[in-house]
Amino acid sequence: MGANSNILAIGSNFAMIIASTKKTKWGGHAMFKLKQTLFAAACAFTVSSGSVAWSAPVTDADIVNDGKTTEDVVSNGIGTQGQHYSPLDKINAGNVAKLVPTWAFSLGSEKMRGQETQPLVRDGVIYFTGSYSRVFAIDARTGSKKWEYDARLPDDILPCCDVISRGAALYDNLVIYGTLDAKLIALDRDTGKVVWKKDLEDYTAGYTYSAAPMIVKGKVITGIAGGEFGGIGRVEARDAKTGELIWTRPTVEGHMGTLNGKDNGITGVTNATWPGDLWKTGGAATWNIGTYDPETNLIFFGTGNPAPWNSHMRPGDNLYSSSTVAIDPDTGKIVWHYQTTPHDGWDYDGVNELISFDLNKDGKVIKAGAKADRNGFFFVLDRTNGKFISATPFVSKITWASGFDATGRPKYNPESRPGAPSATGEKGPTVTVAPSFLGGKNWMPMAYSPETKLFYVPSNEWSMDIWNEPVTFKRGAAYLGAGFTIKPLYDDYIGALRAIDPTNGKIVWEYKNSAPLWGGVLATKNLVFTGTPEGYLKAFNAKTGAELWKFNTGSGIVGVPITWEMDGEQYIAIVSGWGGAVPLWGGEVAKKIKDISQGAMLWVFKLPKS
Repeated sequence: MGANSNILAIGSNFAMIIASTKKTKWGGHAMFKLKQTLFAAACAFTVSSGSVAWSAPVTDADIVNDGKTTEDVVSNGIGTQGQHYSPLDKINAGNVAKLVPTWAFSLGSEKMRGQETQPLVRDGVIYFTGSYSRVFAIDARTGSKKWEYDARLPDDILPCCDVISRGAALYDNLVIYGTLDAKLIALDRDTGKVVWKKDLEDYTAGYTYSAAPMIVKGKVITGIAGGEFGGIGRVEARDAKTGELIWTRPTVEGHMGTLNGKDNGITGVTNATWPGDLWKTGGAATWNIGTYDPETNLIFFGTGNPAPWNSHMRPGDNLYSSSTVAIDPDTGKIVWHYQTTPHDGWDYDGVNELISFDLNKDGKVIKAGAKADRNGFFFVLDRTNGKFISATPFVSKITWASGFDATGRPKYNPESRPGAPSATGEKGPTVTVAPSFLGGKNWMPMAYSPETKLFYVPSNEWSMDIWNEPVTFKRGAAYLGAGFTIKPLYDDYIGALRAIDPTNGKIVWEYKNSAPLWGGVLATKNLVFTGTPEGYLKAFNAKTGAELWKFNTGSGIVGVPITWEMDGEQYIAIVSGWGGAVPLWGGEVAKKIKDISQGAMLWVFKLPKS
């Protein structure tokens, strides 16, 4: 029987059941429950690839509870708080050594650079993005492709850090993602057809979009990239079903926010922390994904470096660059902020995720948030108000500051700030500073385990020579005012996966890796998974750091692993494919990793059946 016949048959059955209810004396509650059941079944009915399929719409409740449910992964971070944690333990420390691939899917074509994505899973289908703004829907049981969508990118896009895409969002029956030419697109989950498409910004001015969108209370929340071109960062909320703009909040002082098409107050106070007109090209790009805490009803978004890099041109703190801002999702207003690197002169973007967790300290439970920053410090804040709790190093060498005072301000080392260019236009004095601008931790998400109460941070040990240069803003041109060379600190390793106790900032265990770590982390009840540029997906004991299993995927891993349960079995998935910022910006580090093979594969693993 064809798909249309099935539709008619099921529709006829629905009609017969509804008709029969008219001849039956039902109690009010029973009638309501029957109608509710029929309505839910009707809403879930779809047609895909010529056959009948049942796909339940993804709801706000599904997304908020993603970390507690195990049969799917419907959000980046496995829950809005971004903990990247699953309570699953069918794959555990006692049997993970038996883990084997069940199938692998090639992304195909020549577009194999930088697969920095986290897959999503719903109703037996895996959804994920690939380089060059592609989206795939794959049957989770067989590895066969259901559909693929390729954005038609213009030739003159200006992505800063490779042609990557960090993931999509699921809502209702939509797959929503952004493109390198700064568009936001919603696709039908079953067919891959475009439902709506919106422009986020003008890509010819240097704007782009590569982060995964997030869903909060029926709104799709996005940032924007382009700080290296003098673009202005902002956070926006749109109706997830229609793409219509609800509010926008710029992240540089002096710019006006909007709500429902009307002015909604400027961000900060014009010229309070920016001199002259530099706030008009101030950067602070929101190029990574944020997190959302339902308990406080706050969105936490990180902001990038101020523009230009040359800090001598812009005295002041340069709010709200290199910060975390807490935004009310209903109004788009900034509720609080914390600036991790005031007056940033080293490109220490503050875009890294703030993960919500409960901190047990001095006999009290604090609603806290933790962030491993580019500047090398691990921060713990009170997430209800942004109050500073602690900042401790999570890398071995930090030279730009000696620490933070009790108010949460850095104690700068003035000799580590690159000098100003001369009056005649020569570059300023070079300084060597650690960490490098690629950061103690970059975009790759860390994980938090409520089981061990530890954070698992993918970090890197490197320094940089950096100097300032004269620069003038020109639309669509790089707006740095600095030069640099990145160097590894040690001969035997660059990357280090570190387990950190947030109560004291101490490193409980670490795994050292020869090449930089550039992929995300997954924590389960007693395991931690992450990938390496050498191509290995690895599993560690969450309490001790002992390496328990590894599998070589054939290309460097810079993606984010996930886990879910299907047909009574636990699965692990990772997208493998080397690329990202390191081989493009890595200086002497890039030479060390020049022979790593590119590739583009989705790998899925499970335990063999006994």
